[in-house]
Amino acid sequence: MSPPARTSAKRYKSMLTILALAALATGYALYKDPNLAWQGAKGAGLLFWEVLPNLVAGFLLAGMVQVLLPRDLVAAYAGEDSGWTGLSIATLAGAMTPGGPFVQFPLVASLWKAGTGVGPITAYITAWSLMGFQRVLVWEAPFMGWRYVTARLLGSAAIPFITGIITTWIFRRLPEF
Repeated sequence: MSPPARTSAKRYKSMLTILALAALATGYALYKDPNLAWQGAKGAGLLFWEVLPNLVAGFLLAGMVQVLLPRDLVAAYAGEDSGWTGLSIATLAGAMTPGGPFVQFPLVASLWKAGTGVGPITAYITAWSLMGFQRVLVWEAPFMGWRYVTARLLGSAAIPFITGIITTWIFRRLPEF
């Protein structure tokens, strides 16, 4: 099952919602104190420049994935009918892929467009969220110890598979909207 076609209106619904919320928040800040609105805009600009390198890297990686991964290869190993193999590959890749959401979600969108199935996409995102090796090495193990990390990772290992299977089941039954 390939990604559903999206109309322009559907594609921009989330962006328009966020834009409306930002406008409401800005209006409220202006109402409370015009200086608050200026401080918020300044903070947004600083955050933009801080995040921009990650966005560029994420979109560049996503573009390379689109042109370097053949659709038939993706379909065979992580497509809709890839079964446990696709879930396993996606879980391992998600756990091993470094980077925050600015890198991950452009990459995930490219994998989705390349023919990765709903289950493997879900397993990838879930494993990245729960079992990211860089977070384990840099934060979790030093603070919590390897005994805890081992127990938590073993306790979490089935979750990407379970969410991949359940998400596929739900996705197939949902009407397109």
